[in-house]
Amino acid sequence: MNRILTALLAIFCMTNMSISAQIEDPISWEINLYETAVEGQIEVIYNASLDPCWHIYSQFLDSDDGPVATAFYNEGNEIIEGVTECEPYMAYDPNFMMDLKYFKEEVYWSSLINMSDIASTDTLKGSLLYMVCDATKCLPPTDVYYALPLSEVNSATSRPDLCPPSKHLCDEDNHGEEDTQGEEEEGGLIWIFLMGFGLGFAALFTPCVFPLIPMTVSFFTKTSKTKAAGIKNALIYGFFIIFIYTALGLLLTATFGVDIMNVISTDPYFNVGLFLLLLVFGISFLGYFEIQLPQSWANKADAASDRGGIIGIFFMAATLAIVSFSCTGPLIGGALAGAATGSFEAPTAVMLGFSIALALPFMFFSAFPGYLNSLPTSGGWLNTVKVVLGLIEIGFAFKFLSNADLVLQLGLLPREIFIGIWIVVALTLAAYLFGLIHFPHDSKGAKISWKRKIVGAVFLLFGGYLTPGLWGGSVDAISGFPPPTFYSIWQHEDEHVEAHYRDYDEAMAVAIAQNKPLLLDFTGWACVNCRKMEEQVWTDNRVSKILNNDVILVSLYVDDRTKLPEEEWTLEEYGGKEFYIRTIGKKWSYLQASQFDRNAQPFYVLLDHNGTQIGGSAGYDPNPDAFLEYINDALAKF
Repeated sequence: MNRILTALLAIFCMTNMSISAQIEDPISWEINLYETAVEGQIEVIYNASLDPCWHIYSQFLDSDDGPVATAFYNEGNEIIEGVTECEPYMAYDPNFMMDLKYFKEEVYWSSLINMSDIASTDTLKGSLLYMVCDATKCLPPTDVYYALPLSEVNSATSRPDLCPPSKHLCDEDNHGEEDTQGEEEEGGLIWIFLMGFGLGFAALFTPCVFPLIPMTVSFFTKTSKTKAAGIKNALIYGFFIIFIYTALGLLLTATFGVDIMNVISTDPYFNVGLFLLLLVFGISFLGYFEIQLPQSWANKADAASDRGGIIGIFFMAATLAIVSFSCTGPLIGGALAGAATGSFEAPTAVMLGFSIALALPFMFFSAFPGYLNSLPTSGGWLNTVKVVLGLIEIGFAFKFLSNADLVLQLGLLPREIFIGIWIVVALTLAAYLFGLIHFPHDSKGAKISWKRKIVGAVFLLFGGYLTPGLWGGSVDAISGFPPPTFYSIWQHEDEHVEAHYRDYDEAMAVAIAQNKPLLLDFTGWACVNCRKMEEQVWTDNRVSKILNNDVILVSLYVDDRTKLPEEEWTLEEYGGKEFYIRTIGKKWSYLQASQFDRNAQPFYVLLDHNGTQIGGSAGYDPNPDAFLEYINDALAKF
């Protein structure tokens, strides 16, 4: 999850450029009629041409929580069934933090119309709804209305190729947006690999794995005729460890599908399942029970390892994987959960990192057995490592429960309770390491080493550091893990900001009555950057005091699909673009475009009581100081 936040920060930094942009219009439409081979039937072809690095979404999206899917409607505003499209791209979209189906550059949709009940002199009317985004921002959902004379039908020979090959205009013309996204995805995979490597390294120091290192090395050095043969066999053994664990990640993803991995990372019910799974794994590490694969699997693998040769070495590696599962299984589960992004690359990267860390000591000490003496002897410290890992895993399990709670807005795990749970985990770790509490497999009366006391002191200090978070204090070291500050038990007026108005006229009347300026917040329900501003900037004490006390804040949602009364429907034009104002969102979208020459969100502007803009404007910038500079300058001019 940290790697996702890191990648998104890099993407969001680019959004500052959109503040100075004018009206964005990256798409053009052509809708034409064509003859078909079937008498009494014509074909409607919808053609969208997009600027480089922009994309439009498929009709068939897997979730309603992301962008608006492209949709086609007849004159009666009923959706047209059977509209066909080519195979879309499927990739991670940073605007919505999920994998989505989309098209770029040139895209066609096709619909067949039966002419049996339609006169050739009639006009075919309808509309379509679409939404376009690039790597950093999205434009509000837009309607296109058309009226096609049925007397103007093109011949079938002029029908275009409905699935043209990509021209890669973004790579050639822009030299960067898609490349940048690719670099960010590559950087994300590096973080996933390192996460897996770290967990694999931790698995080495567990009672199920560490004692096997000298045993395995001794086996290879004693049974091999030469030192070179021993090293070769150890390298093969390490390779099979990497192969088995990496194949496991691919097998799980292939079995359940890449989509299910993305669902695991976003769906609240799967997050609850992950919470329970990691909680059980964590408790097993404490020693109350063990999760093991069937003993018969280990016996069969061990018997097969006696065959010798490469086949025997493979089954030795398989035996290691099975025997050590009670220690490695919980860590593998956590690794795969953290790598749930909806692709084969992430599970492969995390398991590759995990298995390399696990295999390296076996290969290294086989090549240099003299260094075995530098390893500490097995003992109670191995169980200490296991218990510490178990308590840490229990702490991280609550992150998944928090994800589910935030999506469902149940209020079960507000920020203070989440931080309180982490404090309890940190203090429990400290108490355990100081020898004040014990778990089932601990050696009673064992002397507490100074190293163990130092680690315990670190967890004690960490618990103390988190304590101010119980009453709203800053805990930047774990930023991004607890629920946002507005999801809190203590709703202090000077910290919590809420736009009480969603209608311009109502908010302006209040602003006049209270003699305050009106701050327009052009936003969207599906606008991720808008939520970031609300969570990272609005919650700053200096900003929240201004928004709560010095201005009247109104949030105007440009993607609100609520229908306006028919008597309020109008057709407007601005900047060469038509606005069919039939919904509340379209009303605010036209207001933003016509009055402020912008159509990207978030967008903030301060108005006086005559509706005149005061000062400049602001867009996405997660730095509270930048927003303060804008708002203070505008307020000084009010």
